[in-house]
Amino acid sequence: MYAVIETGGKQYRVEVGTQLEVELLDVEPGQSITLERVLLVADGADATVGTPVVDGAAVEAEVLGATRGEKVIAFKYRPKARRRVKKGHRQELTVLRINDIRFGGKSAADSAPKAESKAASRKALEEAAARQAEEDAALAAKLEVATASTPARKSKGEAGATAEVEPAAEVEASADATGPRTSRAKAADTRKAADTDKAADTDTETDTPEAEAPGTAPADDTTDAAPRTRTRAKKDE
Repeated sequence: MYAVIETGGKQYRVEVGTQLEVELLDVEPGQSITLERVLLVADGADATVGTPVVDGAAVEAEVLGATRGEKVIAFKYRPKARRRVKKGHRQELTVLRINDIRFGGKSAADSAPKAESKAASRKALEEAAARQAEEDAALAAKLEVATASTPARKSKGEAGATAEVEPAAEVEASADATGPRTSRAKAADTRKAADTDKAADTDTETDTPEAEAPGTAPADDTTDAAPRTRTRAKKDE
């Protein structure tokens, strides 16, 4: 429950326990006063607006003491007249504390303990939620550390397995390498034999020494003359 009061030509929104500074009142510190100029009273969703004041509403307050407001400077001058006036002012104030708001048989002071208990329970719930959030955060951090260390161990095991498999792979690679080399050597021998046969055929059919098989040493003219004449004689026959 709260209310809007008027005092010293100013309006203030007050609740139970509110401390405020109002214009100077003719009261003594420690004295209890009742403020009857209540412009509005609200209790939850219900609000009553006065015209201009709410009938039957009152606000009780306790006088805590007197004080003075901040200094205000008032400066006046008249141009071309050499007139300058400077004044300072500090307003006298009275400090009040609101003890109760009464309206329609209800008292804000009676319902204040219930509100305080609700506020305390809400605060306890917020603290419990904060503690639970901290515990959850710590648990999440531990899980992250555990998951970060597990792949490293697996990688170490995989590295060992690959190291053990490497010799077998090398043997297979060497076997694969020797196999193609043997087949290549056989193919090369076959090609050489075919080239030799072709060279022999060309020697019997042609007279030029340029058709000799590659890689063979050139023969003397005296040795080549007899086979050439024999082949010609055979062809003439």
